[in-house]
Formats: sequence, structure tokens, C-alpha cells
Amino acid sequence: MIHTDPLLLEEVLVNLVDNAIKFSLDGGEITVRARQEDGHIHLAVADEGIGIPPEELERIFERFYQVDKGTTRRFDGMGIGLALSRQIISLLGGRIWAESEGRNQGATFHVLLPVSMEQEK
Repeated sequence: MIHTDPLLLEEVLVNLVDNAIKFSLDGGEITVRARQEDGHIHLAVADEGIGIPPEELERIFERFYQVDKGTTRRFDGMGIGLALSRQIISLLGGRIWAESEGRNQGATFHVLLPVSMEQEK
């Protein structure tokens, strides 16, 4: 059990799942997992989509940053969802990060939130 703002956490999870759907190839699988580890809840949203170049993994959390910057962009969006998600998770006392082996290798977004001490008693 975690003691957190459910609406803020929902905002983050909806954003991560929406992104996984948007950047997945037709027929690709999306996996959402949650587990408790070392006093934290670890959430992960993984897809088999277009992937993220390793040098872009940190920058994707910057406001208005987009990996596909050209005039022929294939994907809609303003580039604020991941920046907002990072800000929300930080406010909730957690952290968020992404992993990808590169283009066409899919991506996994991780959220780590502390377990409330009140819930453990």
C-alpha cells in the first residue's frame, strides 16, 4: 500500500500508457507491472515500439523536447507529458526514468514511489 494522491498518480500512468500505445507498432505488446521492493512500489510500463536512442533517454523528460523534431513528424503531442510526469512523481517523493536499447527496441518507463510508513504499521 502506498499513501499518495491517486489523481496525480493516475495522470502519470495514463500518460505512460498513452505514450506506449502511440509509439508502439501495430500488434505490439504493452506490459504494465507493479511490485514492492526495498520500501518502494516499482511501476513499469513497457512497449515493443519505436524505442528511444540512448542519448535521448534523459532529454525526453525536458518540457517541449521531442525525439522526432523534423517537419515530417509522425506523432502528435506537444512534448509536455513526460516533463509533467517527472514533476508529479517528484512531488510524490519518487522518481521516474526510461530505458531503451535504441531505435525499434521498445522502451520501458519506470516509476519508483516510497511505501507510506503509516501503511506499514
